[in-house]
Amino acid sequence: MSINVVIVDDEQLVRAGLRMILDAEPDIEVVAEAGDGNEAVGLVERLDPHVVLMDIQMPVMNGIEATERIVALGREESSRVLILTTFDLDEYVYQSLQAGASGFLLKRTPADELVHGIRVVAEGDALLEPSITRRLLEAFATGGPASADDTKALAELTDREREVLGLIARGMSNGEIAAELYLSEGTVKTHVKRIFSKLGVRDRAQAVVFAYEVGLVEPQRG
Repeated sequence: MSINVVIVDDEQLVRAGLRMILDAEPDIEVVAEAGDGNEAVGLVERLDPHVVLMDIQMPVMNGIEATERIVALGREESSRVLILTTFDLDEYVYQSLQAGASGFLLKRTPADELVHGIRVVAEGDALLEPSITRRLLEAFATGGPASADDTKALAELTDREREVLGLIARGMSNGEIAAELYLSEGTVKTHVKRIFSKLGVRDRAQAVVFAYEVGLVEPQRG
């Protein structure tokens, strides 16, 4: 089954390069291109792709607002947004995660990593490159004060679930968390699923943002 992708970027040459890379993959099909966020939202409503490869800075509607609108469509299996950005320390990337993006990559990312990222996001996971993600979150996450709703959601987590959430926020995979806590990977997956349900988040990206915003994980300085 092919992974349907919509490419969104205001530069036609960038779109053409991305299409060339993705069309070479047997399990990925580029179903449409858009030059701005407003056009992207319309295409997603009509085509319901698995993944939207989204630029941030575009005319008419930027990638952050477009991501919010795509997520707000509220479909059970909504299209997942993978942000592409030029800068590895960019406040817009953090804002895009808040808006509901499932992760991000840099435009200088090698082709094989781009392809891998699309597959990861299409499978329902989040793509969080640990070093860049940590720097972004440490720079832009507020660490509180948490809203009443967030505090209530956090209180519903068990001690173990809090521990797992903290490790997710440190950029650990399920396998790494399992090794750290001496649990099976299946048990970790169950914890992760329950965490997502209790917090009302849909993937690891949103869980990481939540953990920093409520102060469960403190930004590391220096």
